[in-house]
Amino acid sequence: MSVAFTKEDSAETAAETMLPDRPIPDGPNLVTEPGLRALERHLSAARAAYDAAMTIEDVNERRRQAANPFRDLRYFTERLRTAQVVPAPASAERVSFGCTVRFERQDGRVQTYRIVGEDEADPASGSISFASPIARVLLGREVGDVVSLGEAELEVIAIS
Repeated sequence: MSVAFTKEDSAETAAETMLPDRPIPDGPNLVTEPGLRALERHLSAARAAYDAAMTIEDVNERRRQAANPFRDLRYFTERLRTAQVVPAPASAERVSFGCTVRFERQDGRVQTYRIVGEDEADPASGSISFASPIARVLLGREVGDVVSLGEAELEVIAIS
């Protein structure tokens, strides 16, 4: 049958609506308990958006509307499959995954971040990934320790 008699665009157009996978960070997929629940919510939302898109009658519009949710489904399914839940820290003596650390920069600014998994990190809301440069230099440190980050120095002033 000729393409002129179908509602679908060419195979080229169909391929354009298949988005590339979201990049999966290298290394372990460490998450907190709340981070695991957030991944589950994101997967559920992606599934609902995909299911809604699949009800659209026009095949080209259906492809366009399903592209993002389908990519998110692939991503969150993989992130949940590889998630390694790290229990809350038993002690606040050393900076560790899941704790909140307050530090002072050499210019006097004081910052506070909770160290969490990569998918749950949101620096604007006070959480950073354990794989971030700041978290990597702070992990294992104690109150009073001074660490170098490039040319800057950070002093750990509180851990909770």
